[in-house]
Amino acid sequence: MNRRLAMLAAALLLPVGAVALQAAPAAAAPAPATPAGSAASAEMLGAMQRDLGLTADEARARLAREDKAGRTDARLRKQLGAAYGGAYLTAGATSLVVAVTDKAHAAKVTAAGATAKVVTRSEAQLDAVKSTLDRSAAKAPAASVPGWYVDVVTNTVVVLARGDAAAARAFAATAKSSAVRVVASNETPVPLYDVRGGDAYYMGGRCSVGFSVSGGFVTAGHCGTTGTATQGFNQVAQGTFRGSSFPGNDYAWVQVNSNWTPQPWVNNYAGGNVTVAGSTEAAVGASICRSGSTTGWHCGTISAKNQTVNYSQGSVMGLTRTNVCAEPGDSGGSWLSGQQAQGVTSGGSGNCTSGGTTYFQPVNEILTAYGLTLTTSGGGNPPPTGCTGHEFTRSGSISNGASVFQPDNSYYYSSVSGAHRACLDGPSGVDFDLYLQKWNGSAWADVAAGTTPNPDETVNYSGTAGYYRWEVHAYSGSGSYTLGFTNP
Repeated sequence: MNRRLAMLAAALLLPVGAVALQAAPAAAAPAPATPAGSAASAEMLGAMQRDLGLTADEARARLAREDKAGRTDARLRKQLGAAYGGAYLTAGATSLVVAVTDKAHAAKVTAAGATAKVVTRSEAQLDAVKSTLDRSAAKAPAASVPGWYVDVVTNTVVVLARGDAAAARAFAATAKSSAVRVVASNETPVPLYDVRGGDAYYMGGRCSVGFSVSGGFVTAGHCGTTGTATQGFNQVAQGTFRGSSFPGNDYAWVQVNSNWTPQPWVNNYAGGNVTVAGSTEAAVGASICRSGSTTGWHCGTISAKNQTVNYSQGSVMGLTRTNVCAEPGDSGGSWLSGQQAQGVTSGGSGNCTSGGTTYFQPVNEILTAYGLTLTTSGGGNPPPTGCTGHEFTRSGSISNGASVFQPDNSYYYSSVSGAHRACLDGPSGVDFDLYLQKWNGSAWADVAAGTTPNPDETVNYSGTAGYYRWEVHAYSGSGSYTLGFTNP
């Protein structure tokens, strides 16, 4: 008897009235098992209420809309290809706008439930214009050009000008593109050396832990150079910078010694922790919250991505721009959207009395640069890291006989036919299985599986368009796992 038949036989032995599985939804598309937004911490919801002027229910509803928008954007980015002009959420995250360079593609956007906007330039073209400015970064005086970024809302590249705009206009002209516009700004961005986001650490100065990773944590690059020793919040020897990049980038990672255990938490400075579940990137316009020991929790929205910030020490490229405030003491700290890690604090302008602009270094770029695995809610110990090279990664823990569904107790939609690939990495001494399920209109059905008597499994399935999800099942034993998966 195979494993699935054995499980079915056990289910058939349930007494009358027992329910083995949750009733399937009647609609053609499956409903997520857990409503998006319900996993946000009370502290995060409270900060969103304070800073965004929302009620608790409005904050949860917004997170749910943003989760749906992020999935839609990811799907349309693939479908539209070179015609994709970027996407953003309107005020209040009420709707998702997706830009296209060809009116013929607008129907695809509308069919996906988003609003189509026909623009002149694709996102790739805007990124290319900004790259031209990046190559001329040395010509941009920090005193009058605080930075530049891709603005998908206006389909332009913005060069910020402080004071006399002549220098900014001269720098903008180096791009030789009509896509560049100069915008007045009073920003004076500086790296926040004396800042601690999550927990403080020391290295001759003071910065903060961004997110735990396998073997240590990530933080801002301007906080230390490779080889710099660190001490923890309690001044006990903690670790060593194993990689650091600043300027150009603003990221680093610290390897900790055996006295320290990376945990999937961010200090909420309200007596508790926010649990990190993953690192799915949020869209422009999405709500986002920052943890810092100087100012606590503060929330706002993502204004733009791929900004170059022109610090006096040199330019840092590829940062995300927000309207969240920060003050000295918040550098290197954690940025989250819901329970998804977004980045670490780089620098900013303003303060939390009058407001400000703050930038963060995206966390996924740091993980990729150093080959690190984010420590998530799978448990205190770093999860297995054997599955790499996939488009998406999820980690967790599972008890003997139980099942979990990925991504994030939900599903994904594939609009085209193609290969669904996955790799499951479990701990030694257990037998974990992996199933790919497809929604058939009324129930989830297994379409592929890896069921060897081992902790690790791989699945490669060629399927048609539809809704899919991955089931990780602990056939015997318990422990942490990592799932890497790629869809068409």
